Amino acid sequence: MASVEIENILTIVPRLLRVPFKHMWYDYDEKADVLYLSFKKPLQADDSELTDDDLIVRYEKGTMVGITILHASQRKEPKA
Repeated sequence: MASVEIENILTIVPRLLRVPFKHMWYDYDEKADVLYLSFKKPLQADDSELTDDDLIVRYEKGTMVGITILHASQRKEPKA
């Protein structure tokens, strides 16, 4: 069982290394199906925008500090 979990985690490593942030925290609310990604702690956003694809991008002083992904479990894996 642990090997399957490790394999799933390892599949995201190449993509994580391309993320332009050195630190990232995440929380998933299963009931609301919302994934929260934060690139700064504490996250103190002073602005946000809702995109056409149901993402809420959060900013602090014009710099992106987090993303809220609505309907997270319904997202499909990008094609390689």
